[in-house]
Amino acid sequence: MRGAGAPARSGVAVFCLVFLPFALGHYLSCLLRGVNAVLTAELLASIALTPAQLGLLTSAFFLAFACVQLPVGMALDRYGPRAVQVWLMALAALGVWLFSRGHSFAELMWARAVMGAGLGGCFMAAVKAVSCAVAPSRLPSVHGYLIAVGGLGAATATMPVRLALHYTDWRGVFLGLALAALAIGVLIRLLSPAMPVPAAAVNKASVWGVYRDAAFRRTIALILLPHTVFFGVQGLWIGRWLADVDGLSEHNVAFLLYLGMAAVIFGAIGMGMLTEWAGRRGMAPMQLAAVGIALFIAVQVAMACNVVPGLPMLSVLFTLLGTVTGLEYAIVAQSMPASLTGRAATCLNLLIFTGAFLVQAGFGLILGCWPLNSSQQYPPQAYQAAFGVLVALQLPGLAMYFMRQRKRAGATCKIGAGTAAMINAKDD
Repeated sequence: MRGAGAPARSGVAVFCLVFLPFALGHYLSCLLRGVNAVLTAELLASIALTPAQLGLLTSAFFLAFACVQLPVGMALDRYGPRAVQVWLMALAALGVWLFSRGHSFAELMWARAVMGAGLGGCFMAAVKAVSCAVAPSRLPSVHGYLIAVGGLGAATATMPVRLALHYTDWRGVFLGLALAALAIGVLIRLLSPAMPVPAAAVNKASVWGVYRDAAFRRTIALILLPHTVFFGVQGLWIGRWLADVDGLSEHNVAFLLYLGMAAVIFGAIGMGMLTEWAGRRGMAPMQLAAVGIALFIAVQVAMACNVVPGLPMLSVLFTLLGTVTGLEYAIVAQSMPASLTGRAATCLNLLIFTGAFLVQAGFGLILGCWPLNSSQQYPPQAYQAAFGVLVALQLPGLAMYFMRQRKRAGATCKIGAGTAAMINAKDD
């Protein structure tokens, strides 16, 4: 089972030489994307940062991540994932090292941006590599495994990082992560085979062709905003919400974030398997995504209500149901030719991570409209307003999808009725 043009390899070889090296890069990317949620107290104790600066600092990762998507995607389609990813991991290592040496808001923000640029190709390179190595029908489950590995990285950014602080400070944590980025780049160079590269030229028109594709537009209309909310809130604010509204300690917040990331792992694997199972029974991935997103938005409504006894459970449900947004990659990959999978993934990432930057920074700006209390916490009303805005932004896309489905079902019924009438008239 492999993509067109790929040499025959056993399942073990595909796992060891293709999936594992690139999945480790995605693992590290997700770890670094969310690690600030656990290290917030240490960062604030070391460097004076306002809430708005903290939001901008953390979201700089997303902005830089988004800015490199198109050039990285074109490079992946032209040169292949191995050649591109080796250099990007070296850039990521530089950014992480610079962050470990930062002593001001400006230094940390620029280092975080370099970090995001270097890690901008991790998931895309993995998608490109596995798309060349496995059959299209297997992509939903393999993408689910990739997202699960990312969930493991995000889980590592919670309790394990908190435990590491018993032996070093936050600067030591980032120094170790810089060495890990270098090691993963070396592993990709040594283990990963060169992928077949299409002879067709990569040009600007082909990139815009992805955005003009009707299936691509239908997919992002439903899933894009929930995806940006999932990344933006989970990467920073969900931990602060638990501490401020529920009054949980840093240790308990880290534990709940860890449980949430464990839910991402199982949710991503389960979603991939469920998608394949539903597909064999005639249910399209978009239909499954719509149901999952409806539940995801319902959880956010409950979070906006700030019912204190249920906040820990809601934080885990948020991350569990948020994994449904990962279907976006598989749906787009199935609808695109193999020569465009790199660019299709980058077009998605450009939108997703730009949106995540806006969500993460905007959430902080909304919170900043309320004064801090004596314990440096925001009131529950601030979080109600922020989550309320997010829900209001996501509802139109979901409503439009169900309206479109209802309209299509009505048109199908009319065609069926017309056909039956013609048959009856002919019999008469």
